[in-house]
Amino acid sequence: MKPFSRRRFLTTTISTGIGLNLLLKKNAIADVEKPNFIIILADDLGYGDVGCYGQEYILTPNIDRMANEGMLFTDGYAGSTVCAPSRYCLMTGYHTGHGRIRGNGIVPLAPEDITIAEVLKSQGYVTGLIGKWGLGEAETSGIPLLQGFDEFYGYLNQNHAHNYYPDYLWRGTNKEKIEGNIISDIPGVSSSCKQYSHDILTKEAIRFIEKNRNHNFFLYLSLTIPHANNELGNAKGNGMEVPTDEPYSDRPWPQPQKNHAAMITRLDDTVGRILNLLKDFGLDEKTLILFSSDNGPHKEGGADPEFFKSSGPFKGYKRDLYEGGIRVPFIMRWKGKISPGTKCETPCTFWDVLPTFSELAGVKIPNGIDGISCVPLMFGNDSSSFSNRPLYWEFHEHGFRQALRVDNWKLVVKYGSTPELYDLSKDKSENNNLAETYPEKCNELITILKGMRIPSPDWKSPID
Repeated sequence: MKPFSRRRFLTTTISTGIGLNLLLKKNAIADVEKPNFIIILADDLGYGDVGCYGQEYILTPNIDRMANEGMLFTDGYAGSTVCAPSRYCLMTGYHTGHGRIRGNGIVPLAPEDITIAEVLKSQGYVTGLIGKWGLGEAETSGIPLLQGFDEFYGYLNQNHAHNYYPDYLWRGTNKEKIEGNIISDIPGVSSSCKQYSHDILTKEAIRFIEKNRNHNFFLYLSLTIPHANNELGNAKGNGMEVPTDEPYSDRPWPQPQKNHAAMITRLDDTVGRILNLLKDFGLDEKTLILFSSDNGPHKEGGADPEFFKSSGPFKGYKRDLYEGGIRVPFIMRWKGKISPGTKCETPCTFWDVLPTFSELAGVKIPNGIDGISCVPLMFGNDSSSFSNRPLYWEFHEHGFRQALRVDNWKLVVKYGSTPELYDLSKDKSENNNLAETYPEKCNELITILKGMRIPSPDWKSPID
């Protein structure tokens, strides 16, 4: 499979005046107006960090409201267990076995890569990215304005995004200075700060929606909460950077955990503001919102994922290929279209988002990508195309690792170690390795695993 061959086709068809309209097919929901699309992506938010997925201590009423008014996916998966490759999968429809970006290295998107923004822009959508990008540094082919986005405001580099009080943020291709960043000496509480970047990004998102409310738009709101500021954490022991630990100030918790909870509730408040804005503008029934997280919860900057059971019932955290590292909150809300309060137990992934949005926008799903449209799942139709579908992840930090899920069977392979086989229907915590109990099933999945990746010049593995 060659995953990087579609931009030439798009450029050719659009330049001849034919464009993607030639690719329109009869939509599965042809009587429905093309929706606006919003992706709200959290950073290092665990499966168990929100109320609708079982959180008992951190308040997330607006995310819970999204689930009550839409569809909660119990088996939603990030593209990877760290940010850059996960976001690549979300934007392009490829998994990490076929993707250009498979780890947190400085590898940009190339001119021939196609993003969700590019597909939707070709159909007349106004496209905006606000927040963290991580798929291309300045003056590379990977910057957002060269990858289908009409507007960009935020962080290009993921390390820069760790700082919630930056000196500047990018607007398009220009650095825009942030004034008034005075950080308090109170551990983890910065009540005197004037410019908390999350709040700035929220205002920019509201501005984008207000500006484009009379047009079809796609907003990728890529927030940085609750990622830690690791530099601050290493220096002061608390990298959970937030203006105030309210409403948890009086809780008998360690300060980093108060701050962590406050960050998540602040994120939830942003979700609520977006939902209310759509209602005020009469866009509730015209807008599909996806809420998710780029990977599982972190154990950085003083945060303790065990304290709030941030991984939910699963084993592992960020940088693991166990369920806790890759299974994430995954909620879709489209009022009046998706039945409220529904749950979907069919496994879905980040690389399914591009084909889903493509179908709903009336564009033929691009050939060769790894994703499958979730439209049949969203509307309770036939889901047979998801049966026996292999889901694949690979990860290159601290030794090459791979994972594969086929239905309820999960295979985890660490290079040089014995394979691990789990039955997620009976052992969602992946504690009982069945590789020796079911050797034929283990070998079957290993054979599938070997066919799930192509070699990459930037992400070499010991098995290439």
